[in-house]
Amino acid sequence: MSFRLRMMGPLIMIFLAAIGYPLLSSFALSLTNYKITQRNATKFVGLAQYKDVLQDRSYWSSLTVTLIFIITAVILELAIGLAIAMALQNQKRFRNFTRSFLLTPMFVTPIAVGLMFRFLLNDQLGVIPALLNKIGINYDFFGPSRAIYSIVAIDVWQWTPFMVLLLLAGLESLSKQPFEAARVDGASPFYTFRRVTLPMLAPILTVAVLIRSLDASKVFEYVYAITRGGPGTQTQTIQYFTYKTGIQFYRLGQASAMSYLLLLIVISIVVVLFHRIEKVRAME
Repeated sequence: MSFRLRMMGPLIMIFLAAIGYPLLSSFALSLTNYKITQRNATKFVGLAQYKDVLQDRSYWSSLTVTLIFIITAVILELAIGLAIAMALQNQKRFRNFTRSFLLTPMFVTPIAVGLMFRFLLNDQLGVIPALLNKIGINYDFFGPSRAIYSIVAIDVWQWTPFMVLLLLAGLESLSKQPFEAARVDGASPFYTFRRVTLPMLAPILTVAVLIRSLDASKVFEYVYAITRGGPGTQTQTIQYFTYKTGIQFYRLGQASAMSYLLLLIVISIVVVLFHRIEKVRAME
């Protein structure tokens, strides 16, 4: 056994114990009808759990809610983050303070953020609805057809700074020569942004979208702390639906099948985005 392999041995064992075993165990669980309340009646059912999940309308509804959340939140975070990053790129005064201040929301745990906004936006006790009422606006942030977008706004508040950090680093790493050439040729700021900045920043934008999309697909804390999937099932994301199935209703076999189906969807998205990154790099 080589020295390098012996040095990596402990790390490999920790990886297998922390990640490999739970993955294999949950996959084995997904092939059974395991329920905590009926452990003695557990039997192997093969892919029947996956079939039942794919035929469950609630699963597809939860997946749709999750996709709406991911698309809306990531687009807003990307647009706002890019605008702020470009504004900060050439800032000289209070540069470090401004960046540190903008990054503050990232350091608060999501469950704490959820609880904070639960009280801030409460239609009876919340500060923000009370201020809106004083100017004649009666708005229920967690009412029907609005709750999911309030959850999106909370996510945008917390994770736009991540986009700012990533895109600002990308902007500062770009070569200055194309921008100087565009300025000499008399190109307008908008033309320079569209024809120079965006193409050069495309790989970083793709990575930013990939990272945030993967993270947004795990949204659970905001829903758990604020709406519990309501009103009705309008904010029931796939993670919260899996939690209800496995923890509240004790159907761990079915919940494991849901998790693996989501894993396949996420892997497919990652493959597509990585293909996009490689295509962009090949064109450079």
